[in-house]
Amino acid sequence: MEYSLSEIRREYARHSLSEHEVNANPIHQFKQWLEEAIKSQVPDPGAMVLSTANKGNRVSSRVVLLKDVQEEGFIFYTNYNSKKAADLKENAQAGILFYWPELERQVRVEGNVKVVSSSVSDEYFASRPEKSKIGAWASEQSREIPGRKYLEEQVEKYKNEFKDREIKRPEYWGGYILKPDIIEFWQGRPNRLHDRIQFSFEANRWEVRRLAP
Repeated sequence: MEYSLSEIRREYARHSLSEHEVNANPIHQFKQWLEEAIKSQVPDPGAMVLSTANKGNRVSSRVVLLKDVQEEGFIFYTNYNSKKAADLKENAQAGILFYWPELERQVRVEGNVKVVSSSVSDEYFASRPEKSKIGAWASEQSREIPGRKYLEEQVEKYKNEFKDREIKRPEYWGGYILKPDIIEFWQGRPNRLHDRIQFSFEANRWEVRRLAP
């Protein structure tokens, strides 16, 4: 390597965050930060790292896209036969992480994941571009395949199958909602003395604490 990771330094000084300034509802605070990320033209502001674990406590992480955030939680979509779905069947606890380096911010979320209703999945699937709908049918997500050509052949197969008719949502594809019990907001600050404000859902209400960086 021509450089040393240990020598890379970055000073954080754009914003601050106080437990006295955050919204008492962490979902509203998250929406505020997300809106600021969008207005700042952060690339892929809804991209989040989703971490799951199977019953053997083996952890897997991958980037997925947030598609909606409600009072109940954070919604994303995937193949129900995927690796992440298999993990969630064995262990419904998961974590997600948003990182917006342009704003020197990250949000860490932990909670329980459940499948959303069929009507919610149907509504979102109907809004997707046609090629994305075909992709959901063509990809046996997380399964070993012979090669790229096989995937392209599957795409052509379903293009022909759905020619001149509506592309319905596959039963093996749909949404999940992560219902949080911990939401932590991290704001980069100078000299690594970052602001960390954590919300924990306890006794049917959100409790707020400042954590040491």
